[in-house]
Amino acid sequence: MADGAPLLPCYNSSESLDGLGNLLPAESTTIDDTLESYVDGNCRSSQLLQAIFVSLAWAFDAQQTFISVFTDAEPAWHCTAVTCSSSSSSSSGSTPCGLPPGSWAWDSPAHTSVVSEWSLQCAGSAVVGLPASAYFAGCLIGGLLLSTLADTVLGRKTMLFLSCFTMSLSAALTAVSPNLWAYAAMRFLCGCGRATVGTTSLVLSTEMVGKRWREKVSISSFFSFTLGFLSLPAVAYLNRGASWRTLYLWTSIPCFFYSVLIYFRINESPRWLLVRGRRDEAIQALKSMAAPNDRNNAIASSFSKLIVEENTSDVDVFSAMKMLWETRWALRRLLATMIAGFGLGLLYYGLPLNVGNLGSDLYLSVTFNALAELPSSLITLFLVGRVNRRSSTVAFATASGAFSLACVAVTAGPWQMAAEVASFFSACTAFNFLLIYCIELFPTCVRNSAIAMLRQAVVLGGVLAPILVVEGRKRSFVSFGVFGVVVGSCGMFLACLPETRGRNMCDTMEEEESKLMINASSNTP
Repeated sequence: MADGAPLLPCYNSSESLDGLGNLLPAESTTIDDTLESYVDGNCRSSQLLQAIFVSLAWAFDAQQTFISVFTDAEPAWHCTAVTCSSSSSSSSGSTPCGLPPGSWAWDSPAHTSVVSEWSLQCAGSAVVGLPASAYFAGCLIGGLLLSTLADTVLGRKTMLFLSCFTMSLSAALTAVSPNLWAYAAMRFLCGCGRATVGTTSLVLSTEMVGKRWREKVSISSFFSFTLGFLSLPAVAYLNRGASWRTLYLWTSIPCFFYSVLIYFRINESPRWLLVRGRRDEAIQALKSMAAPNDRNNAIASSFSKLIVEENTSDVDVFSAMKMLWETRWALRRLLATMIAGFGLGLLYYGLPLNVGNLGSDLYLSVTFNALAELPSSLITLFLVGRVNRRSSTVAFATASGAFSLACVAVTAGPWQMAAEVASFFSACTAFNFLLIYCIELFPTCVRNSAIAMLRQAVVLGGVLAPILVVEGRKRSFVSFGVFGVVVGSCGMFLACLPETRGRNMCDTMEEEESKLMINASSNTP
């Protein structure tokens, strides 16, 4: 922790602890109580609107994550000469590689896909999949190098601005790539920028509101991701005869303007500012979001009740990560959530890539998967205040694995597609609950880093998914079967973690440890 970083109570408004474990007076108040008092009512709607606007970053995240489904797809082709047998057409799943030049042609103009423009039909799977692999590799490396900056040096807002700006700039540069290698390099850069977008957006939006609104704001991020995912097949269909470069331009321009608005119109997280010892800036941030008649006395009075205690621990860029790895309870929580995230990521990224193996229309299949995210967000919104986080995540992860296994057993096209969509829906819902669960499991000082590590585990699953998809074209169990077994097994690791439903969020590691001691003593006969 930085010098001067406050230790803030995380229990209830009438009872909290100081640094020595002693009870504080009843007049002390928590950050949750202070923040919630400025979002309760229509006069404080500006703070909620800011939080929801921050959540829109997930839409651009979704677009860049799944855009290669269309830009890197192998177009349909047909025979143009007698030497090319009509039975060898793309409708039978074969490839034009090896056919005499001039005996076949693409059904669409060559510029509609990377494969046709750069004649990659005979290239190996490693070459064709290089841009997508480079993107996920960028996500992994960017997450490891940049995720702690939002907890330490830069803060939530600046990190979100830089991430969105990098993502939009690299997407625009991708549109002018002269060859496959430059294209892969730009996708790698885009992945580095995208790595912290979802994490920082989710953390910033939930830290801008109190406990009463946290769940709803979290789910607005999931709706935004669904919006971005749904927009892709629509934009791709409208530009189906145009160059694949057009799709990157259409997705980069809105992201650029969004990043500019984030920089000039959004406030930094008051909670993060307080943990970093910047109380005056935190008060100013809340004043800019509060109603005019509350901007002076009410906020100053509320913050005067916060108990601040100095901490002299040193901090550096990777201090948050060190605290996670060196603290036993934090490491246990981190590893369990990462293992569950890996299983969900393997299935979540693998199923949309694998729909081509079902033999259905690409635009329609992607649309069905995108639409599955909408009821997933609605179900999460309905259940999040009524059910436990841990059991819900495990249950939906298990259901997702079961439906994926059903895709192996069911051979009928419509029923297999239904099982695939049901598996994707369950995985989306499990991932929604897992993110909310992770937010509540870790204190403010390491929350962004913990969620970033979770998302890295999800991305790692996405890196391995294309390999299984390629093998699944020969044997369906290698894709759908492995997806089902892995996600069901990994979800069980969450059973060792505590339940977090209804509890306040802590802000320092010391507070969380004090809370664990209190819970342990209360459970002792």
